[in-house]
Amino acid sequence: MQENKGKKTFLRGAMLLGIAGVIVKMIGALFRVPLTNIIDTDGMGYYQMAYPVYVLVFTISTSGIPVAISRMISERRAQAKYYEAYRVFKVSFWVMLTIGLFTSTVIFVIAPFITGTLQHEPLAVYALRATAPALLICPILSCYRGFFQGQRNMAPTAVSQIVEQVFRVGVGLFLAFLLMKIDRPHAAAGASFGAAAGAAAGLITVLFIFQKQKSRMEAEIRVSGKRPEQPVSSIVKDIFTIAIPITIGSCIMPILNSIDTFIVKRRLTGLGYTDAAARSLFSELSALGAPIVNVPQVITQSVCQSLVPVISDAHKRGDTEFVKANTALGLRYALLVAMPSACGIIVLSKPIMQLLYRTQVNSIDNAAVCMSIAAFGMIFFACNHAFTGVLQGIGKQSVPVRNLVIGGVIKIIATYLLMGIPAVHVRGAAIGTALAYAVSAYLNFVAVKRYTGTRFDIRLTIIKPFIATAVMGVVVFAGYRLLHARLGNTITTFLAVGLGIVVYALMLFITRAISAEELEGSRKLAKIAKILKKIHLLR
Repeated sequence: MQENKGKKTFLRGAMLLGIAGVIVKMIGALFRVPLTNIIDTDGMGYYQMAYPVYVLVFTISTSGIPVAISRMISERRAQAKYYEAYRVFKVSFWVMLTIGLFTSTVIFVIAPFITGTLQHEPLAVYALRATAPALLICPILSCYRGFFQGQRNMAPTAVSQIVEQVFRVGVGLFLAFLLMKIDRPHAAAGASFGAAAGAAAGLITVLFIFQKQKSRMEAEIRVSGKRPEQPVSSIVKDIFTIAIPITIGSCIMPILNSIDTFIVKRRLTGLGYTDAAARSLFSELSALGAPIVNVPQVITQSVCQSLVPVISDAHKRGDTEFVKANTALGLRYALLVAMPSACGIIVLSKPIMQLLYRTQVNSIDNAAVCMSIAAFGMIFFACNHAFTGVLQGIGKQSVPVRNLVIGGVIKIIATYLLMGIPAVHVRGAAIGTALAYAVSAYLNFVAVKRYTGTRFDIRLTIIKPFIATAVMGVVVFAGYRLLHARLGNTITTFLAVGLGIVVYALMLFITRAISAEELEGSRKLAKIAKILKKIHLLR
């Protein structure tokens, strides 16, 4: 009974975060279209100078500690040490506030050096400085999210993410429009300030939820008693012991992708391409297909976030069977999302490119191939998310970092060698990235088996989803070919995507890749399970 309850908690949390992540990504993708229309490409140039710097600092300051908070709180709650769990949160709050004050101050002060000396774009200083308030608020917001995730409550994170993105986009567009009366650099700064407005709205949201649940937390603390068992310095040490490897791991691939900017252009010009042609090919590799591939990755990332507290709780209680069950379940659900997503993107790569970038006729073919390669690599990326969540949950957070470094080194070597082949050119970088994820996924798989003893049901985890995916792929391909001549690319692409979703869902039930017990883990899905049982599509 306990195991079932755990599974329900994990699946519901992953579903909530996955849905929220997709909504957030869709809103974010839509943000750039009207923003470009408002501040045009020159204004976007200033915005793009500031945004990668903000993302890197944001990742460093917020990627590891929320996971540490989630895990430490989950472990203490598993032992009914509710006061100690709350102390972890309080200490973490002051740690994150300190980090926020430091990073926001540093960015504000050295912004002229970054934009003027390093980037040779001094007018981008306004946009970069406008991100400083967000760097103060976001660490505090992530602290509250980690606190709720440690209680296996993913709803505050999901809701606050959507609120944050809505305000980020709304305020950013409004300020960009308003400040265009001054000039484009200030308009870009207005767009950048949207991140601070969104973070503030997200923080207000979690504070409201926190206050509503405060009486329940106080009741739990009265039961366990206020007996400090661990010095503050020891709590801080534990937080950073867990967080630092995770933070390093979160920065590895962004850094390696940044290295692509040097390797790709150099290798392309070495093959005889002009600077302009090399820039165009790099855009086809890194920009055109990325928004599409990133959407399914958000869903699989939610599996990782939901697994950490569940696995940590069970590991602390010594419930090895529960750890094994949820480890296998995490990989299954990551692949249930990644495999059809990858197949759909590969089959419809060119139609999707034609739909999104109608004016980029000369770039569509190569961009479609690059996106297909990235989609294939997404399957291994999803496995990494699941394995990383398990390894972080059992206290082996350094292992996925080490494995990702190994994969990253292989990516650099493969990219350099493959791009030297004229027929491969820029596609070699995409292959190198996919290879990096494949290597790190295999190494993480070996580590998970070693540390948890989990035995994966290949038939249930891979074969059945693969059959469902293959049938879906064939139907989507045939459906698009049959309808394209009559309905055109736009309508046919949307119909093909909808057809693929329906066919894949039906095939999952026909192949028995999903059980009634798993659907019944959510109250809303339980109603669907009841209907499917009546028509004998579920057992």
